[in-house]
Amino acid sequence: MGEEADKLNKVKILGIGGSPRNKGNTDILLDYFLMGAESEGADTKKVLLRNYSIEPCIGCEACRKAGTCIQFHDGMGSLYPEIEKSKGIILGSPTYNYNITAPMKAFIDRLYPYYNFSYERPGPYSSKLEGQGRKALVFTVCEQEKTDEMGFALAALTMPLEALGYSVTDEFLANNCFEKGKVAKDKVLLNRAFEAGKNLVISTR
Repeated sequence: MGEEADKLNKVKILGIGGSPRNKGNTDILLDYFLMGAESEGADTKKVLLRNYSIEPCIGCEACRKAGTCIQFHDGMGSLYPEIEKSKGIILGSPTYNYNITAPMKAFIDRLYPYYNFSYERPGPYSSKLEGQGRKALVFTVCEQEKTDEMGFALAALTMPLEALGYSVTDEFLANNCFEKGKVAKDKVLLNRAFEAGKNLVISTR
């Protein structure tokens, strides 16, 4: 009974990786963020979007009335419950043409059902996820050394989460990383990722 109660009381952290590359730099960093979260007692789940079929939003607006996506019955159906029960979320993507990857963009766009809209167009809106103390950490991996060549990848991760009511605790950049698995040799970077994962959990308390 005690163990079950502890499990229910654990902070749940959902880590989502948007890289098409298996066991690449994004995957490795995501593992370290989650290990850091687990070291603070969090219950974690890792999701790699390349393993899910997620259709891009087509703007049908049916979710405004239904409250959920009724156009597609795909991988998002299993991810919506995970999002809702997780106090913290980690989103990570390599930088593709100054932006996030297509799978990550499709995932973010399919979060649209979490908005509450007025009948006015355009009009005020709110989020079903706001006011719940939700926290987020975002990160991107960039080949280039100069930060400005990363483009707006971090903003593309941060701004939608903030609009949904998340407080973003860290925008984590790993630049000058292209070769597969390069980050595994950078102990300083891995330690930073581990500590960022810990701090994400601490921020939820």
